[in-house]
Amino acid sequence: MLKLNRRGIIKANGIIAGMISEYTDLKKEQFVFEYEDDYLTNGSPIGHYYPLTSTPYISDHLPPFFSNLVSEGWLRGHQTKKSNLSKDDYFGLLLANGSELIGAISVIPDKEV
Repeated sequence: MLKLNRRGIIKANGIIAGMISEYTDLKKEQFVFEYEDDYLTNGSPIGHYYPLTSTPYISDHLPPFFSNLVSEGWLRGHQTKKSNLSKDDYFGLLLANGSELIGAISVIPDKEV
């Protein structure tokens, strides 16, 4: 059975747009992105492949929209050492460094998980 492992709060231009959650068990992982209800009423889609809907977006891997927010090259190496994470832990790196992203989207770790 999949259990909630980690979760990030997604902000678009400083406004909470939704949550992305990672569920795992010994063999599998799953990612779920959901818009916040208030954001559905007044917000804009965070990306082309994420139109506003109350239906959760479910994927067996971190979707490219989010994995492409992770740094590359020497900066990823630096962030990996600083956060003591694997360079392949895209979601962990996104949570650890997502408050300092360039652009409209930021990802903040949900401390309640």
